[in-house]
Amino acid sequence: MDGHFILHLIRHAPTAGNKEKRYIGWTDEPVLPFEAAADFRKREVWGSDLARCRQTAEVLFPRAVYHANPGWRECHFGTWEQKTYEQLQHDPRYRSWIDDPTEIAPPEGESLRELAVRIDGAVRSLPEGNEFTVITHGGPIRWLAAQATGGAFRQQAALHGHCHSIVWQNRKAYEEGQRCISFSVAPLMANASM
Repeated sequence: MDGHFILHLIRHAPTAGNKEKRYIGWTDEPVLPFEAAADFRKREVWGSDLARCRQTAEVLFPRAVYHANPGWRECHFGTWEQKTYEQLQHDPRYRSWIDDPTEIAPPEGESLRELAVRIDGAVRSLPEGNEFTVITHGGPIRWLAAQATGGAFRQQAALHGHCHSIVWQNRKAYEEGQRCISFSVAPLMANASM
């Protein structure tokens, strides 16, 4: 357990649904074309099993083995998948979920608490080692950043194509829910402004 425990969390490149501001949690849509410098040195990358994460990894880390895990998926938005705020804003269940996403889940979807348990399981399932690159989604990154820094989930940002590096004192510190010792964000893609 010696050495810092480091997660480099990268939000996938944008999709058509992202551009249209739709909820696309478990909807498996491809990324839009994007530009980024490839890292040919990286040998292993972990992440969501959905196409948008796999495709982002193929461009960013073309020589890396991709370890897909559905535990790294975005929140499941249930019957709200593919819908926009404009379509849902007058639904009282949606308003309740906006006010308390930790305890309230979208119909046939999952709450933030359920997402948190799933993401924690994905982190704990990483093999022995101290540093990992993970291609995932906005919700998981925001949740991990909030837990690591002590901030609120709503206050976290997870931009497409950015790398959010979180460093804990060691792996045990993560497992015990301690705050991180370092948090930084850097863009990886030329058109990663979403």
